[in-house]
Amino acid sequence: MITDLQLQNNVLAQLKWWPRVDAAHIGVSAKDGIVALTGQVSHYAEKSAAEESTKGVYGVKGLANDIVVEPMGTQGRSDLDIAGAAVNALKWHFEVPEEKIKVIVKNGWVTLEGTVDWAFQKHAAAECVRYLMGVVSLTNAIVIKPSATWTDVTTEIENAFRRHADLDARRITVTTKGSEVSLSGSVSSWSERDQAIAAAWAAPGVSAVHADLVVTT
Repeated sequence: MITDLQLQNNVLAQLKWWPRVDAAHIGVSAKDGIVALTGQVSHYAEKSAAEESTKGVYGVKGLANDIVVEPMGTQGRSDLDIAGAAVNALKWHFEVPEEKIKVIVKNGWVTLEGTVDWAFQKHAAAECVRYLMGVVSLTNAIVIKPSATWTDVTTEIENAFRRHADLDARRITVTTKGSEVSLSGSVSSWSERDQAIAAAWAAPGVSAVHADLVVTT
């Protein structure tokens, strides 16, 4: 059983190891497997990188990312500049459907709205915007409305779990209701939870994935 102090030290070590993060400006605390990140960074991409790095640490059951983004110097951009850059980035990304996404920017906080057919398109839209200079936070409010006809894909999702090297399919139960998928059971890490959700989203016609997966160590 890993202690809170051990978990805190492990997360700090991981952040120091991660080249996309300046760990000197990030604080870490842990209680009952829940990790809180605090501090200040100059770009939203670094805040996201700190979160992704922490999720991969063994023993992390939950995460509160309270890192504050404060653009410095030339990194500061007006909302108009950020909106223009975001629209162009979406336009040039081949996985983002053309003219399907609306960009709203207020005080550096970017909100994406619109509808797409697949989860990977929603994810791609967020990825190409989060790295833009001046972005301090991101809300991905894009709605997934599949054009594919829904069929019960429970077995296909379960088989996808079995093929995935990072997933223990025996510990995850898949149920479907309409075009929505529910996952229940347990996983050994936060990253395994993310992998299970991503695998479920890959099924055709899925409009929502509800994950009731407990991280056990």
